Amino acid sequence: MFVTILLPNFYLQAIARHQPKLREQPLAVLDATATKAAILQLNEAAENEGVRAGMTPSQALARCLHLVIKARARDCERQLSDILLHHAFMLSPFVEATAPGVCTVQFMQPIRLSEKLQNVIDLLAHCDLVARAGIAQNPDASFLAAHRAEPVLEIKEAKKFLAPLPIETVAVEAL
Repeated sequence: MFVTILLPNFYLQAIARHQPKLREQPLAVLDATATKAAILQLNEAAENEGVRAGMTPSQALARCLHLVIKARARDCERQLSDILLHHAFMLSPFVEATAPGVCTVQFMQPIRLSEKLQNVIDLLAHCDLVARAGIAQNPDASFLAAHRAEPVLEIKEAKKFLAPLPIETVAVEAL
């Protein structure tokens, strides 16, 4: 049995974690080290203003003049990754840092798994982090379940879970 713990909008959470006022206004994150600066992630307020991931900063500001654009905070990202790993290791010794803001955990004996995961998500919330978790028979299905979780989703049959999803959803969430 596998669990994926996901911190949605990881780069955004890293920047706004200790700044509640910043979370309330339109906010976007870009990678300042990229050859062509583009919006990586944005909050719901920015999305409601018409800003989209992939836009250049000037395009985003044309849609929303009061948009706050921040560069990725790599030190904060490392802190969040460490916090996520610490909490994942509370569940099992078989943990992999799969991607930024994503941990995959393998369980040999999945006893009271949903309850344990809910406790970890609650602990992460005490650290001002929003987390989701997916449970499935394989790591890929648990990853996709984590994207759909509110906050925990257990998939008993991956085929039934995946069948109604549009291919675009599966392809985008698998990235």
